[in-house]
Amino acid sequence: MAGTKNIGALIPVRLASERLSGKALKEICGRPVIYHLLDRVTACKYIDPAQAIVCTTKDASDDPLVEAVLSYGAGVFRGSRDDIIDRFHAAMTEYNFDAVVQIDGDDPLSATEYMDLTMDRLLEDPNLDIVTCTGLPLGTAVKSFTATAMQRVHDHYKSDKNDTGFIYFFTKTGLCKQLEIEPVSVDHIFDDARLTLDYEEDFAAFKAIFEALYAPDNIAELGEVVQFLRANPDIVKLNANLDEEYWQRTRDKAQLEYQSADGSVHRIPV
Repeated sequence: MAGTKNIGALIPVRLASERLSGKALKEICGRPVIYHLLDRVTACKYIDPAQAIVCTTKDASDDPLVEAVLSYGAGVFRGSRDDIIDRFHAAMTEYNFDAVVQIDGDDPLSATEYMDLTMDRLLEDPNLDIVTCTGLPLGTAVKSFTATAMQRVHDHYKSDKNDTGFIYFFTKTGLCKQLEIEPVSVDHIFDDARLTLDYEEDFAAFKAIFEALYAPDNIAELGEVVQFLRANPDIVKLNANLDEEYWQRTRDKAQLEYQSADGSVHRIPV
């Protein structure tokens, strides 16, 4: 079935981050963080480099990001600064994607295995709109959704500042039929791990992990990452104290509204 569909990947990234500016181009093991993420995305069995689309803004501050991504061989779409729903919708329209794997640009250790798995499940069931993950370490989970789901969300969303919490339009509104998959191995579970890049402490943790596990042309599987972290609790502690601030910021910023089928407007609970 995948052979009949145009499948891509959408990765939202911008350099003007409030907390860690320019993080996507910070170097680890001599390569920009965005290259490490693109390595994992293009290792997905569904995604060729040209189908991995970094969705950034039209701001001049993102010009260096565009240059780096194109040099890698991946694709770029430039759209709204704060409205990721519109940015994604326009990107899917421009590239004529039937379905996409969606990976967050802050997550350079996103699990390639679950890119494959979420898209597998999405393609197996024509009634599904989106497949998400639960129970994985923060910063490793991914999602896959259809163009139909993207259009439905675009038709109903009301908040054009949605750079934080945009996925809730798909998962918390009832607009989309969702399947949530759990870890396929106990080796993929480690609740203490924080693997998303927002602060300097996060960068220090990623630097330690990649310096230990990175090798050209080799993608460390999620089980390897978890095993390494379990064996190195000092690395886990580098950014373990940031989760409360991270989730509070999400709650504060994710003020999102949508219009239901009956025309009434609702706030998404976070």
